[in-house]
Amino acid sequence: MDEKTTVLLVEDDRRLGDLIARYLSRNGFDVSIERRGDTAPALIIKQIPDLVILDLMLPGMDGLEVCRNVRPRFNGPILMLTAREDDMDQVAGLEVGADDYVIKPVKPRVLLARIRALLRRFEKKKNFFFEPADPKDQDELVFNSLVVTRSSRTVTLGGQTVELTTSEFDLLWLLAEHSGRILDRDTICQKLKGIEYDGLDRSIDLAVSRLRKKLYDDPERAKRIKTVWGKGYLFVPDAWK
Repeated sequence: MDEKTTVLLVEDDRRLGDLIARYLSRNGFDVSIERRGDTAPALIIKQIPDLVILDLMLPGMDGLEVCRNVRPRFNGPILMLTAREDDMDQVAGLEVGADDYVIKPVKPRVLLARIRALLRRFEKKKNFFFEPADPKDQDELVFNSLVVTRSSRTVTLGGQTVELTTSEFDLLWLLAEHSGRILDRDTICQKLKGIEYDGLDRSIDLAVSRLRKKLYDDPERAKRIKTVWGKGYLFVPDAWK
């Protein structure tokens, strides 16, 4: 028999929490409930559930702080529940590491569908790995006006040479080689540095910022190397006109 998907529900509303837990249990999930925010981080790290459902307003510590607290040590999906439709709450949740959000009240069937969709997304991400590039396979990447050549480690944009440092070139090649796919910071760290992302290192973000400036991509409204909040970076292949 297959193991059940484990869910940790962090919700202080007992009636709502019990309702969600019963519904998910009937649909094949193994659900545990935590009522307080300040005790949630330790429990998440101890249990490492397949999914965390996290209420925004909690006693002891709010959901945003819980999410920020656990993200360096928990890589699973986090679905945030919020009773407010304020865009800032939703944006803040995604920025601190939540993967999706649902506005309360939510119908159980809708919540279940969102949970399943989120788990499918993470399963694809978990199973996806990057084959080491064979230098004989591909030496040059061309995206309209952008040309990146590995053997000579040169970059031209609109026919003009773009001067990049070694680390900047390596980052650009990695992003361009996987154009159209989101690369998270952990993948980038492992590929470029051979270490896991610790959740605090901002060197990747700074390198992306420098790349954008040199490639004339507006840092405030990036269209060529996009930030996907809570996910990572996306090289857009058709944005290089």
